[in-house]
Amino acid sequence: MTVRVDLGTDERGQAVALDLEELLATRLLVQGNSGSGKSHLLRRLLERSAGQVQQVVVDPEGDFVTLAGPHGHVVIEAADYSEREIARFAARIREHRASVVLSLEGLEAEGQMRCAAQFLSALFDAPREHWYPALVVVDEAQLFAPTTGGEVAEEVRRASLSAMTNLMCRGRKRGLAGVIATQRLAKLAKNVAAEASNFLMGRTFLDIDMARAADLLGMERRQADVIRDLPRGSFLGLGPAVSRRPITVRIGAVETSARSSSPKLTPLPEAKPIDLTDLLAEPAEPALPMSFDPRPRQVPADELDQRIVRPEPVATLAPLPTKSDEEAEAIYADTLRTIVADPESAFRPTPELFQDFQVRCRMAGLPRPALDLPGFARRLSCARAGVFDVADPEWRDALLLGGQLPDDMLGAFLLVARAAREGRPCPSDAELARTYGTSSLGRVRRLLGYIESRDLFVTRVDLSGKRSIAIPRLGWTTEPAEAA
Repeated sequence: MTVRVDLGTDERGQAVALDLEELLATRLLVQGNSGSGKSHLLRRLLERSAGQVQQVVVDPEGDFVTLAGPHGHVVIEAADYSEREIARFAARIREHRASVVLSLEGLEAEGQMRCAAQFLSALFDAPREHWYPALVVVDEAQLFAPTTGGEVAEEVRRASLSAMTNLMCRGRKRGLAGVIATQRLAKLAKNVAAEASNFLMGRTFLDIDMARAADLLGMERRQADVIRDLPRGSFLGLGPAVSRRPITVRIGAVETSARSSSPKLTPLPEAKPIDLTDLLAEPAEPALPMSFDPRPRQVPADELDQRIVRPEPVATLAPLPTKSDEEAEAIYADTLRTIVADPESAFRPTPELFQDFQVRCRMAGLPRPALDLPGFARRLSCARAGVFDVADPEWRDALLLGGQLPDDMLGAFLLVARAAREGRPCPSDAELARTYGTSSLGRVRRLLGYIESRDLFVTRVDLSGKRSIAIPRLGWTTEPAEAA
């Protein structure tokens, strides 16, 4: 399918269109000094291609958050979340094909680079089944792929540069089409800029930047002066998605606007010097309390997860029906089965799994799970042992007995209890380690020793080296089995 995006007009007034499908395969580099119209160009591209392709915008100044209203982009305020949450959002974005704006406003330069590196790397590392086509727009790309380290840590610079290089060099096979914009080509790493096949070069004045722009456009050095004379909002375009020969493109109008704009002159106040002096000398009045918080509201991570998965406005959705206790327990059990079925869940922190649990319950139609974090931790321990129905009367005594142990040990206790109750062989140290959330067999042996010191286990090892564990208070005993 061929989709052409109207960018504007050429010097003859004819429409100039960008081939979106070709752009996905060949990438785009936009260059121009501050005030040349780079952000205006990117906004025109995003508005005209919205609804045709997934869009992911890395926005260091928060200028593109206004796309959220008319075009439905999900805004992620990076300053409100941890690096792990940012990476999780990126994975969900690729899975659910949501268009988002990652606003880095409020972060220092090093924090912006660290966050962008984590986000882009997670987009790049998505599983193969989620390699859907997406435009990845990075404004002020020289911040994330600098030629020199500057004042940031070398580790952060390398991580950010590596993520940008992967986006531009290897992203095409994963469906990621990089669209990067920079104020200065000389400050942008060459291995990042060189991977673009389409160019839109705006006004610039420094000789080194004009020379590099002329080289990329296939122009002679003496023709580079034309770049200095470009008016604001005009760009020289070249590339398979734009034109086979350099053309001048005057970017068309946009529907949305940035939160910030260029300063405009306003008339000075009309007052005599003496009056103005008295005015400045007046004592300051106490500041009135603000009627609203001008800062963006922090959206909880699980709520933002929900927006990515189901980006429809909440106001248009019907309220979720109330669930009975039996229906809620069934949702808990199904959700816990899904979580423990993931082999990586054994080594993920319990608070992170709790957030995942809350999101899955909401997706299943349960408005707000009644379990808190400690209650979830105990249910998770039971689920890891294969006990999903904690209301089962046959497990009541075992659960009461296991209640004497810390929450993280309950799963190992119930795993042994389940094997003893069903007359199966004693679980191995490796099985107990997975339930306990560790890979250390030494910790498992210390765990068994602790439970035995509480008079809950009695361990026997026969002459062949096979181990069996009895639970005297329940009258259950496992069959002998190798501990390894």
